[in-house]
Amino acid sequence: MSAAPSLHHPDIDCDVLIVGSGAAGLSTAVTAAWHGLKVIVVEKDPVFGGATAWSGGWAWVPCNPLAQRAGIIEDVELPRTYLKHELGARYQPALIDAFLEAGPRMVAFFERHTALQFADGNGIADIHGDSPGAGTGGRSVIAAPYDARQVGKLLKRLRRTLRETSFMGMPIIAGADLSAFLNLTRSLPAAWHVTRRFSRHLLDLAVHGRAMQLVNGVALVARLAKSAEDLGVLLWESAPVTELLQDTGAVTGAVVSTARGQIRINAAKAVVLAAGGFPNDIERRKALFPRTPSGHEHLALPPLGASGDGLRLGESVGAQVNSDMESPVAWAPVSAVPYKDGSVGHFPHIIERGKPGIIGVLSNGRRFVNEADGYYDYVRAMVAAAPEGEEVASWLICSHGFQRRYGLGISRPFPLPVAPFIHSGYLKSAPTIEALAQACGIDVNGLRETLSHYNRHAHQGQDPEFGRGSTPYNRKQGDPLHQPNPCVAPIEHGPFYAVKVQPGCFGTFAGLKVNQHAQVLDGQGQAIAGLYAAGTDMASIMGGHYPAGGINLGPALTFGYIAGRHIAGAIAYE
Repeated sequence: MSAAPSLHHPDIDCDVLIVGSGAAGLSTAVTAAWHGLKVIVVEKDPVFGGATAWSGGWAWVPCNPLAQRAGIIEDVELPRTYLKHELGARYQPALIDAFLEAGPRMVAFFERHTALQFADGNGIADIHGDSPGAGTGGRSVIAAPYDARQVGKLLKRLRRTLRETSFMGMPIIAGADLSAFLNLTRSLPAAWHVTRRFSRHLLDLAVHGRAMQLVNGVALVARLAKSAEDLGVLLWESAPVTELLQDTGAVTGAVVSTARGQIRINAAKAVVLAAGGFPNDIERRKALFPRTPSGHEHLALPPLGASGDGLRLGESVGAQVNSDMESPVAWAPVSAVPYKDGSVGHFPHIIERGKPGIIGVLSNGRRFVNEADGYYDYVRAMVAAAPEGEEVASWLICSHGFQRRYGLGISRPFPLPVAPFIHSGYLKSAPTIEALAQACGIDVNGLRETLSHYNRHAHQGQDPEFGRGSTPYNRKQGDPLHQPNPCVAPIEHGPFYAVKVQPGCFGTFAGLKVNQHAQVLDGQGQAIAGLYAAGTDMASIMGGHYPAGGINLGPALTFGYIAGRHIAGAIAYE
């Protein structure tokens, strides 16, 4: 049932009402429904999937069954040690213990009982390889690719891949798939892989008008939504929640706005807030984000609908937002992409920063970070180092050879043309470094000195200033075919290119305080009866740190699973 009922029956009854349809909401829905509860998911946007659908889809789940099946057996004390060192004073034992215990069980539950199947990320290292307990692999999973034909009629109601991270609507998977696209002109097997993938995509576009090979975040959402539908979960789109219902202090349901008017949904057991945090809530951004005086100096990647509804609903019944975070936001370096129709897209710089032959500089022409480190680390350093009183921005700078080999931002590598991005103003281009600096408004002498110093050491594959290429994570981001250092090469031969990078995010870390069962807490630290939160509506268990890729989706899926089981009163593990 997709449409809300008419006003003749304004009250609907269920056991669990879930607000939001990203990974956290759908994980909760599937878990609760599998345990026999009647579940309704309401989504404010006209499509399901939230920010999850636009994400890379990776989930950080240490000690997961896929790693174990591959022979990567590690004691849970190792990831626990890593988190203790990474989170420091913000390490919360009860929440971390709940996550580490339930994470592998969550993966096993979905694999065994639902359409959500996984592929491993056993080659992915944790970001800070010098911290005790850091993993060199075996802690990441991703939804297995999914044939959209399996989803049936539900497909039309699911959010499509982010325009900026797909190619002609075709999403590309991190790992072997991405390597093939980058090595298209260097290897016959890569060229064959790309030809096959793209031919099939063109056929799908002709027949279905969309990508039918679902990967990354869209595969995760599609597999979860299909599992939910199979279990009888009611999925309502275009149905924002306007208020929570209470009875003697307990949350008992919500009022939902639909095309047919206001409907009261009574939830006998719980309401779960999983509405995607506040990345597009300008007022809360202004209050909590550093160096964002108007709230608009930020290029958020999540859909506009992720605008703080869950936090406001929680606060309306006495919940507390925990903003005591290392960072209130899951930083990502983002460039603004101008389109011919006047719209502006947001491109996340995840791939090219670690490749050999690119540097990031501030307006003073100076480098400020190891560019091959995590995306969060790049922006955090940029926010800290950008000259006071100036807008926070940096420029990624490379040679023509680099752009043709790896691409720069949304400008793809050879054989795709680079000229349209120069004409649109997205890329700055110049025959000399001095002319490039002037075109970007970068201090000419600063940039000249920076490049001279960088190039001198880059010829030996060294980066004494920032140690690029010194960790397993760095080397994975680099180019294994480039030696001696897969992350370092000189930048010497023009023309040169630059793209402006601004602070953006994958989502927010500040959120509602919860306990280890995902129950939302009041000002006294007591659970508010009938109210749970998961995903980015829940304060990050990482305390605003970013120790590994997938630390948003891993806990989102896991605490959705924890919430669903707790609401159902499940004791034994299935």
